Amino acid sequence: MSSHVKKIFFELTPGKTVDLQIDHPVKLRIKAILVGYDLGQYIILKHPAPQNMSNYNDVLVEGNVVVVRYLLEGQQGECYAFKSTIRNVTKLPEKFIFLTYPERIENRQLRTHQRFTTHLPAIIQAKEEREGKKAAQLKGIISDISAKGCGFVFKSDNANIKVNQKNIFVVIRTPNDVEMTIPAKVCNSRFEHGKVNVGVQFEEDDEQIKKLLNQLFIDL
Repeated sequence: MSSHVKKIFFELTPGKTVDLQIDHPVKLRIKAILVGYDLGQYIILKHPAPQNMSNYNDVLVEGNVVVVRYLLEGQQGECYAFKSTIRNVTKLPEKFIFLTYPERIENRQLRTHQRFTTHLPAIIQAKEEREGKKAAQLKGIISDISAKGCGFVFKSDNANIKVNQKNIFVVIRTPNDVEMTIPAKVCNSRFEHGKVNVGVQFEEDDEQIKKLLNQLFIDL
């Protein structure tokens, strides 16, 4: 296995969700949480069933083949997948699934527009709150941008904070010191290392985006 494959997989940190697909003896797709790994040896997932239940006992068994899929955010946004086998399922101290470490990991690009790294001060605000006198705002930066969307980042000490999927306005101050208010929607958010990363999708064909990218010397 190449070092590139190792690096790709272990950008997925413990606590992240993976999708498991099992085809025998019945077809099943379930979610599990990554607990940890031993490089080149095995991967540990938290069993999706409660401790006192026998859910999935007929499919989550030693020797069964599973396909694991997960998403990684980045400039392109990519889905990764690999095939593995179940090495063991423990009961104590908790139910854990041990998978054989993959020999190969495949990936495919999800975004059709490459995102470019930026550091633009910005604010996001829910559309339904914009008419209010004390509308809530989140202040942060645009970390990357394309014609279709951007990554918005703000600092937080609360590891449980999450930005709900909703329609918003993104307010950006351009390099020419002009304020742009762009309609958009929140697609996802995640907390990492004291920061919240929010995935934002712009509404289609907003002329302001073209002007902004032009000012940033980004070709569409």
